[in-house]
Order: sequence, then C-alpha cells, then structure tokens
Amino acid sequence: MHGAGNDYVYVNGFTERVVDAPDLARKVSDRHVGVGSDGLIIIRPPSGSNADCRMEMYNADGSRAQMCGNGIRCVAKYVYDRGIARRAAIRIDTDAGLKVVRVLPGTGGGLPDLAASLEVDMGSPRLARASIPLVDGGDPREAAIDIPIEVCDRSFRLTAVSMGNPHAVVRLEDLELAAIPIGEWGPRFEHHPWFPERVNTEFIRIRSRSEIDFRVWERGSGETLACGTGACAAAVAAAVNGWCDLDVVVHLRGGDLRIRWEPPSGPEERRRGGGTVFMTGPAVEVFSGVWPG
Repeated sequence: MHGAGNDYVYVNGFTERVVDAPDLARKVSDRHVGVGSDGLIIIRPPSGSNADCRMEMYNADGSRAQMCGNGIRCVAKYVYDRGIARRAAIRIDTDAGLKVVRVLPGTGGGLPDLAASLEVDMGSPRLARASIPLVDGGDPREAAIDIPIEVCDRSFRLTAVSMGNPHAVVRLEDLELAAIPIGEWGPRFEHHPWFPERVNTEFIRIRSRSEIDFRVWERGSGETLACGTGACAAAVAAAVNGWCDLDVVVHLRGGDLRIRWEPPSGPEERRRGGGTVFMTGPAVEVFSGVWPG
C-alpha cells in the first residue's frame, strides 16, 4: 500500500506471526530481491480497549520508527476495508501515542465502501530542543527556529520540529529542489552529531502562502516519495517562521497532502508548538501476496 507514493509492506498481525520484524523489514524492503518498499508495518491487535488496532513500524534498514503519517492512513484503510474497524473515526495505537484517523465520506455523503481519502489527527507538534532531540548547545527548553547549521561545507538554516519523530526542516531558495544532491546532503543531516537519535530532513521551497514544495530524506530509509510527519513538520516550520498560513498544500514527489495546523493563539505561543495538526491525503492498496518466509 502507499500514501502519496510512500510505500510500505503491511502484515496483518491479527492473523500472522512475525518472529523477527527488523530482519523481515530489511528483506521485504529490498527493491531488487524483496518486494520493494520504504519499510514494513505490522497491523496488530490493540494493547488496550481504547484503540481499534496497533501500528508497529520499521524502516527499510530494520530500525524501529515511532510514526508515519502516510503509513497510518493505509493502516486505517486496511482495517476499514476488511471490517476490522468499520467506523468513521478509527483509533490507532502507535509508538507516538494514540492517533485518530477519519474516513472521509464518499460521493453520496455517507461512509464509502472502500476508504480512499482520510484525515489524520497527527497530534501536537513539539518545538523544544529536548523534544526533538537536538543538542546544539542551545537551551533544551527553547525552540530551534531558523538556526544556522553547517553540512557538506555549506551553510543551511533549519527549524526543528517533533511530530512524535524528529525533523529538521530546511528552506532552500537558491536551488531548484529537483537539482539538490539529496543523496549527499541527506545522510549528513541524518547522522549529524546534533541529532543523537538521527533525524528526518525536509528540504522545502515556499511556492506561496498556501503551497510548499518538498523533498525528504527519511532516517533509515533514504529519500522517499512522501513523508506525512515530514509534511506536517514542514507546514509547522513554515507557519512559525511566518512563511505560510496555517492551512497549506504540500507538494511531495508522490502527490499532494493538505496540512492544517490549529495552534495555540498568538505568535509567541505558536513558537512553542502545541495545538493540533491535521493531515488529509490518499491511501491506495496496490497488491497483496504471500511472502515465502
């Protein structure tokens, strides 16, 4: 399944047993000798009565990830389409906390036969350095907004945002995004000593007050066609820097996502994060099969 081109292999953990998930993630993600994906997501029974299912996520290198905005839409589609949770608001337990995904109405106004477009309550963005975590010598309690960083002998400016996982949002204006050497820059940001848990890096250009162009390097997976939490981080960063409004369309290589942030009132409060971010986008099932494991 994929959301805006961000593709994962999904396993029904209600019926299947996965012995070594990190190893399986590495094998199925290989685009030459595996299925080919950005990682593995196991849809497990919920750990408590407050959720419909649990999302367990692994990057292509086998490392565990807390959350994925594109992945969670696909999880919701899977459990909705198969009748595991046939409701308008699906509650999914993740390593970043409980998330609610809303199945948007079909053309007739009621619930569709199959979920196609979904809205995710992505929770509150956090901007304090300690929440990322970001260790650059600044106050751990304060946000890192438009701060300088040196990578690959080049000066960049980043804004750090946590959406349950760490993001470094970098605005570029002197280069077209298609031309940037993301395969060189991405790993250097990911493993920069300022980020003890590594980091996802979003390279963005501002198209207008309501549109953002976007490329992403995801920790553990490399460049992907889309990243839902990254799109949210980019929208929040654009808002706190005053580049964009609170409701934007993020143009990713795999498609578009609408991101809407309902922050605390006042610009100073926004610089501390909080409020709620909502993400709306597609979820598509491409094929199903049997892994000979």
